[in-house]
Amino acid sequence: MRTRHLSRIFSGVRQLGRGPSLFALVLTSVLFCMPLGAQSGGSPSPTANEPVALESHKSNAPTGTVESRPVDLRVNKTLVLINVTVTDPLNRFVTGLEKEHFRLFEDKVEQEITQFSSEDAPISIGLVFDTSGSMGPKLQKSRQAASEFFKTANPSDEFFLVQFNDRPDLAVSFTTDTDKIQSALTFTQSRGRTALLDAVYLAMHEMKKAHNPRKAILIISDGGDNSSRYTETEIKNAVREADVQIFAIGIFESAANRGRTPEEAAGPGLLNELAEQTGGREYAVENVAELPDIAAKIGIELRNEYILGYTPKNRERDGKYRRVQVKLNQPRGLPPLKAYYRLGYYAPTQ
Repeated sequence: MRTRHLSRIFSGVRQLGRGPSLFALVLTSVLFCMPLGAQSGGSPSPTANEPVALESHKSNAPTGTVESRPVDLRVNKTLVLINVTVTDPLNRFVTGLEKEHFRLFEDKVEQEITQFSSEDAPISIGLVFDTSGSMGPKLQKSRQAASEFFKTANPSDEFFLVQFNDRPDLAVSFTTDTDKIQSALTFTQSRGRTALLDAVYLAMHEMKKAHNPRKAILIISDGGDNSSRYTETEIKNAVREADVQIFAIGIFESAANRGRTPEEAAGPGLLNELAEQTGGREYAVENVAELPDIAAKIGIELRNEYILGYTPKNRERDGKYRRVQVKLNQPRGLPPLKAYYRLGYYAPTQ
């Protein structure tokens, strides 16, 4: 089990900035006695639903070490961490890449990648589950989707459940026991309207209690919002400031269905934008029978991410939004690959 090495990257780290952002980390008053970083672990064998692994002959150990210093040394440095998923043209996850296969830019200025990991580190995950009236015929398959997703969990992962209809409800707080969440889902009933935005806000608030450095939210819903107090703009801004990846399974009626409400018609765009901003992905589903397979795929994706760390060349602590871009140095012999990653972060302010 490759679960502990990544935590070294976060040793002595505290978060600063406009929000609780993992992607703007400041190291302060740290006595370093060992290299910072982690080595890459092995990769699973490829199947139709599993990652495509490249044979690796190199260690992912850090390129340098940090010397030990006197106790009164103050280190004032921003470490930015970006989660990256790589896929091939068949949408299979590609593992086994090395640091030299990546180039990273901040506001169009190339940065030096100083930390690199491809380990399956523990994750804190919030399930945001739609129980509104329109979910009635889709609830059973949605429960099965959650069950398949939990099958990809590791023992060190933790989860919580937010259910929502007219209003969101924290049904199960953080736990490592997925049976508690599945038991709660068993008794859900569909009724009421859809307060999706309020549910996302509640989930991000609950995520502040997470114990793991990696955080993600999985939304299972069938349409847009029609009952929230928070606006799209407020939630989109909050998502940009948070350190949470958002994945979404949108169960939508066919575009040819004239009975769709304006909120339902806007649902795919809303979920896709929330996911894209955070480096996650949105999967649109018309056939509910596909739900369990897609949920399992998202679980596998979370287990096959690369983490790139760098110290920004822009040292200004202005609290401004910095745009990030990841480019791939195409490995020989492989078809064109695509990278998914968070689009930016807010710089610290002090």
